[in-house]
Formats: sequence, C-alpha cells, structure tokens
Amino acid sequence: MPNLTDLKTVRALCERHGFSLSKGFGQNFIVNPGICPKMVEAAGIDRSFGVLEIGPGIGVLTKEAALRAVKVVAVEIDRRLLPLLAETLGEFDNIKVINEDVLRLDLAALIQQEFAGLRVAVVANLPYYITSPILMKLLEERLPVESITVMVQKEAAERICAEPGTRSAGAISFAVQYYARSKILFTVSPGSFTPPPKVTSAVIQLVPQREPPVHPVSEERMFAVIRAAFGQRRKTAVNAISAGLGLPKQRLQQAVAALGLDERIRPEQLTLAQMASLSDLL
Repeated sequence: MPNLTDLKTVRALCERHGFSLSKGFGQNFIVNPGICPKMVEAAGIDRSFGVLEIGPGIGVLTKEAALRAVKVVAVEIDRRLLPLLAETLGEFDNIKVINEDVLRLDLAALIQQEFAGLRVAVVANLPYYITSPILMKLLEERLPVESITVMVQKEAAERICAEPGTRSAGAISFAVQYYARSKILFTVSPGSFTPPPKVTSAVIQLVPQREPPVHPVSEERMFAVIRAAFGQRRKTAVNAISAGLGLPKQRLQQAVAALGLDERIRPEQLTLAQMASLSDLL
C-alpha cells in the first residue's frame, strides 16, 4: 500500500501519470498523515456505514474511509485523476470512483442506489472555491446522511459555524443553522498540504436536523430576506433588505418595529427566529 502522504511518493505518482495540480479545481493534496484518520474517526464511521466523498484527489481520505466503511463512493470532477486513483486505490474492492460534477449529480438517487440499507456519512476535503455551493446542496436536498465532516478554509469554517446574532454570522450561518447543527472540530496548518495553501484550514462537522428550529411561512421567502440582508452588509438590515428585495423602506421599518427591534439593527445582529418572523411579516 503506497504511502500517499509521503511527498516523494506523491511526486513520483504525479510524474508517472503526467499529472500537474490544477488551480482551477483548487487542488492541494494532504501530506500530513494524521489528518485523514482523525477526520474519519470524528465522523464515527464503522462497518455499518457507506461513505460519500467529494473530491478524493489521489485517495488519501478515500483509503482511510474504505478501511472502516462497507463502501465508499468518491465523486471526482477531474478526469485526469482517474488513472492515479486506479493505481492508489486498486487494492480496495469497496471503493467506487465516479467522474462527475457533484453539483450536477442527483445525490438522493446515488445514495439510494449505492448505499441501500447502510447508514451514510459524507467526508471530504472540499475545494475551497465551491465550499458553500456544495454544502448548501448537501443540506437543501435533505439527503439521508447522518453527518457531513469536511475540511474547508478556516475563515469559511468560522462563518459557517457562527451563531446567527453574532458578529461573524453571514447568510450561510443562518442557512446552516436552519438545516443542521454545526461545530469546528480542529484546524489544519498550511504545511499539511502540497502545495501549501496560503490559508489555514479547519475541519467542521454538520449534523442534519430532521426538524428545523424555526418554521417560516415560506422557506424560499426567508432565504430571500437573508440573502438580501447580507448582500449589502455595511448597511442596516432595513436598508439592505429594502434595496435587495425592492421593497419600500417604510414597509421594512414597520416590520422591524413590529418585532420590537431598533430600525438601525444590522443583519448580523438578527437571530434566525427574527429573520423568519421578519420574512413572515413581509
């Protein structure tokens, strides 16, 4: 079994297959041997699980998941990596690599087809440039997964896991809290990758909730209000939502006043419950 966290092994593998890292796909390979086992352990994966991985790279995390799970399905968009993965994961008979764009996949159908009768977990070292779209797809589609354990940029992790109503909160903080419980597990230094990224990373875990903490009249309307609120973050919530949704400012002022809030309140100071109530009033 090749040591996929050894820099010489990784370089030799890439040279054999004429592979060079793509900035467009945000590729950085993990070379810290302690990271992937820690991620799989945090996900609680055992022989009752099927694992969905997004962006396997050369298979470092894939291998660790396959050692514990019944089956691993890895979705990789870069077809150039397929021969590398065939070499690095060839000894495993419980791994399936799919060359697709995860954002275009019917994940509910894939999970039903590949993991029937199994508990399901998502583990991934996500490409940083599409972290939010991938996470939102996983959550919005309400997939039958027990947990989502992923590595993202530390700054994004703090925003994703921020409590609504706190300074770090953004639109994605509200969305994540609506669909799941979230926490930051640990940070990962740039030196844990090749090539080293310019930022620190963090592993987070999202546990989807069967019931959301609030029940707005319209989910779509609530998220439209949230997106508008953070579309012009330097403005007050009244001004940002008014501009973002094309609504009269007076209407926003009246709705905010009806909730007993100061009309100068900023978007990040609102709670998820207040966003839901505001969208209902509008």
